[in-house]
Amino acid sequence: MALTALALFAVFTAVVLPAQAEAGAFYTSRYPPPDTMIWYRPADLYAAAEAWEQAGRDAYVQARVTFDVIWPLVYGSFLLVALCWTLGRFTQPGSRRRRVALLPVVVVALDYAENICTALVMARFPARTPVLAELAPLFTVAKWVTLSACFVLRGIGLVLAFVTMLRGRRIN
Repeated sequence: MALTALALFAVFTAVVLPAQAEAGAFYTSRYPPPDTMIWYRPADLYAAAEAWEQAGRDAYVQARVTFDVIWPLVYGSFLLVALCWTLGRFTQPGSRRRRVALLPVVVVALDYAENICTALVMARFPARTPVLAELAPLFTVAKWVTLSACFVLRGIGLVLAFVTMLRGRRIN
């Protein structure tokens, strides 16, 4: 399972992500997509919508309902399996510490919430979508912080798993 998740993640990162970036280059060259930033304001979301024009907004929404439905599942599965495998190396079965491995589920939920908000703002433009435009940056920053925490925990977990392997015992 871990190898499958790793292979899928690697293929997406090497093949699909560059193709997706290239497909969006025609509209993102005018204004960067706010949801790739750690923080942005609702005004930035509307500025992007205006700069991208109708064709760019349509492409953005299309990417959110196609690519961005699958990509969070790919990286979320990889992180979930990676954290479970890592935590399983140095914790006892049934340990509450293993619950940390569920953090990627939170990341995927935040990513979907962000995508729904930003896609609806783009789809409704030039009409304003105040609640969603204000929620989108919050979901984005929460997604990036949680995603970063997953990778930090993965790194810490690998170190602990290595130390545990050297010592030959598990932590409760």
